[in-house]
Amino acid sequence: MFELKWLWSNLEGNRTRYIVALCLSIVVSSLLIVNPYLGQRIVDTFITGEDALRNLTEQRGLLIGLVAGMIVFSLLRTGLAYVTMMQYERATQNMMYKVRIFLFNKIQGQDREYYDRNRTGDLMTKMTGDLDMVRHSMSWIVKTIVESATIFIAAVAYFFAIDSLLTWSLLVLSPPIFIVAYLFAKRVRPMYVDLRERLSQLNSTTQENISGNRVVKAFAREAFEVEKFQQKNFNYSKANKAAALVWLDYFPYLETLAHAFNVILLLVGGLFVMNGRITFGEFSAFSALVWAVSNPMRNIGIIINDIQRFFASLAKIIEVYYAKPNIVNSHKTIEKRRYDGRIEFDRVSFKYDRATVLHEVSFTVEPGETVAIMGPTGSGKTTIVNLIPRFYDVTEGSVRIDGVDVRELALDELRGNIGIATQDVLLFSETIDGNIAYGDPELPEEKTIEYARLAAAHDFITKMPEGYDTIVGERGVGLSGGQKQRIALARAMAVRRPILILDDTTSAVDLETEEHIQRSLRETETRCTKIIIAQRVSTTAKADRILILDEGRVVEEGTHAELLAKRGYYYDVFMLQNEGIERQVTAHGQE
Repeated sequence: MFELKWLWSNLEGNRTRYIVALCLSIVVSSLLIVNPYLGQRIVDTFITGEDALRNLTEQRGLLIGLVAGMIVFSLLRTGLAYVTMMQYERATQNMMYKVRIFLFNKIQGQDREYYDRNRTGDLMTKMTGDLDMVRHSMSWIVKTIVESATIFIAAVAYFFAIDSLLTWSLLVLSPPIFIVAYLFAKRVRPMYVDLRERLSQLNSTTQENISGNRVVKAFAREAFEVEKFQQKNFNYSKANKAAALVWLDYFPYLETLAHAFNVILLLVGGLFVMNGRITFGEFSAFSALVWAVSNPMRNIGIIINDIQRFFASLAKIIEVYYAKPNIVNSHKTIEKRRYDGRIEFDRVSFKYDRATVLHEVSFTVEPGETVAIMGPTGSGKTTIVNLIPRFYDVTEGSVRIDGVDVRELALDELRGNIGIATQDVLLFSETIDGNIAYGDPELPEEKTIEYARLAAAHDFITKMPEGYDTIVGERGVGLSGGQKQRIALARAMAVRRPILILDDTTSAVDLETEEHIQRSLRETETRCTKIIIAQRVSTTAKADRILILDEGRVVEEGTHAELLAKRGYYYDVFMLQNEGIERQVTAHGQE
């Protein structure tokens, strides 16, 4: 089976330890028949035998030896069981440690399309609950299976050595138990696949609600979110109960058949003792070990239950393990070079699923030039800047940097030449200094302050409780939208890349701050090509060129003055925004 081969390959480096654990499980389980055997000797020699009284007097040393043997073997088995469990835990924990790192690297290496298709909550479930289920199965479930099988085989072999007819009388119950277990396994497996999916949906809902807590509170939608969570929780609980009830449907049959072993032993075994076919000591050995036959039968349903969960979780992990990104770093560079920063779009078209987002877009940005992109929502502005660092690949045409198609460049080199700041800012749960220096951990403190000044962030940072050492919350909780944008801008500028992409990064700042940022970008010491997506004319006015996009096509191109003269979309936006400013000034004067 493929899943088991996968597990074996990932046990590399821990296979010996795991095999030792399996062997120790067999040894520990086999030792369970020693004490019943010694008990049989004690009963037949010193309790029920014909010479029992004389043996108590003359062979007291043997009695002490047998009792001591029972104590010694009990202690030995306990010690070996501890060592066995430690070997299982170390082997599986080491394996999961490596697999977890591999999966994290795998997820990190996926392209944007992978994240578009997979929910965050689902990925979190795979990295946590599913991995833990696999580890639990390999350490506990496998151990239980091996020990149950060993105990069963050892007990049956010992029973056959005492009396084969009594043994067959007990084993006649085995076929019905296996039939019931097979029917249970066949019915329950699809239920655990569904249960796993419902758990993923529950985790996704929780994750989205926590991440979007501000939005929920802003729209007073707490009751709606609670109801949505309750629905997902109800679905998960319902699936859990359904799976549990299936087990309960079969449990009475398995439990009845398991207890029937004791009934058969009492009836047939008791008859054989009375007939003298077996001794009372042999009957006591059967009584002491009958659980070794009935318990594995009783546990078979629970084991199958956990195995179904195990395979459902393992299938999800393997999905991530073998997931392949469409955009891969196939070109490795020994020495990374710094680009000049010339960007060309040559008849670029892009489709997302079946929707065409860009239609034969062509333009060129020269090194050091600043190009602004404007257009209505959904016109393809963000798609254009996503194609430059190859977050997505073009459907038709080509994007070239310094004359080379980006698909022919090494990803790490390509992205190492691009600094990006987006409107949707993500700040890490780290200090402000650490967030600004994220792209260059060796950035000196004075440089961090310098770029914070350029991004108009220094003043508000110094007013915070611990300045640059202030820890920002997850995704920048505790900061305003404008403050987060300025820190993100400082982070993008601090890496000093030859290409700088700013996706509406000043939308949440005031006009005075925006002017400071625009002046900083124009006067920056590092010469770089800038592509700026903006909706404010004040942001685009001093760009070398402005591109206007509409429905995925470049419909206007030129300088601020040229586009105003064309009286198209740009002119309309200019007039609309200026009229808005005039109204505000007039209203303020009337007050």
